[in-house]
Amino acid sequence: MSDEKPIKTSNPSDGLRSIKTTGVFRALNFELYAKPNKFIMGFGLIAITSCLGYLAYMKTQYEAMGYYVAIQEDGTEQWNTKKSRWD
Repeated sequence: MSDEKPIKTSNPSDGLRSIKTTGVFRALNFELYAKPNKFIMGFGLIAITSCLGYLAYMKTQYEAMGYYVAIQEDGTEQWNTKKSRWD
């Protein structure tokens, strides 16, 4: 009988999970060791796209009405209508 330790083999898909690292490294680089969650990624993508779409929509609505934000001397914001020098 010999005291041979079984050799740990790693799968090619393990990536950084198969390397010996410290707990601090794993805590700071959590994304390298966590498996991706497709539901959360999809929800996040839809949420960010919706927010950006809403902001673009609001900007086009106010620009179409001819408004812009002017900052007054006291630091407050005021909506003004666009005027040309020809008016």
